[in-house]
Amino acid sequence: MNNEFRTTNFELKNMNNRQQQLDAFNRLLDVMDELREKCPWDKKQTIQTLRHLTIEETYELGDAILDNDLNEVKNELGDLLLHIVFYAKIGSETNSFDMGDVANDICEKLIHRHPHIYGDVVVADEEEVKRNWEKLKLKEGKKSVLEGVPKSLPALVKASRIQDKVKGVGFDWEELHQVWDKVQEELQELQVEVEAGNQDKMESEFGDVLFSMINYARFLNINPEDALERTNKKFIKRFQYLESKAGELGKNLSEMTLAEMDIFWEEAKKL
Repeated sequence: MNNEFRTTNFELKNMNNRQQQLDAFNRLLDVMDELREKCPWDKKQTIQTLRHLTIEETYELGDAILDNDLNEVKNELGDLLLHIVFYAKIGSETNSFDMGDVANDICEKLIHRHPHIYGDVVVADEEEVKRNWEKLKLKEGKKSVLEGVPKSLPALVKASRIQDKVKGVGFDWEELHQVWDKVQEELQELQVEVEAGNQDKMESEFGDVLFSMINYARFLNINPEDALERTNKKFIKRFQYLESKAGELGKNLSEMTLAEMDIFWEEAKKL
């Protein structure tokens, strides 16, 4: 009896929490309606003018995630949610779509692409889920598994997504050592072009090296974008330490030798 009471109490708490979330979302929709009607800036916005701002907000969310700042993640998610609601509001003004259409469409897509949850398909693991996902997308009318890779993605992220997509249909290396061999092969080909001094071919081979390194990172379960950003942050921290030490000596970096700068660089690494 006590267990039954606790279960019912738990369910009631969840129901109350869900209602609070729905109330908060309704409040956001109401605020968006009011801003669109009364605020001069909000009234002027279009889907096109919001685009670059949405991209910026997405990168800010990415920064918060990398910093593992959960409070900032929450704040940035709010900014992104505002943009989604804003787009839906603009769409509703031309009877193109509204927030309900957006939510229902993604629900239908998720249900369709998860037949192992909402149907009778049986899957063995995560990899099989991903393979089924790509097969279903092709059945939906896409001519290529790479159609879902946005053209405007930064090149590093795009390379990762391309490799993930083709892996989903079985186009991939079998062993880690094969990927590393490919990296070595591409490095050798780059060196040949460096020695030949052919700028165009150097650039081409350098691209191949980067692509193969991104592939190697994938096999190591490393996100190359995150890894590079970690190094960026590390470099910035160390360089700013170097700048501060130079300032304490009353010097500009341009006035210091590399040997002098290297002393503070090594200090920064130890810190």
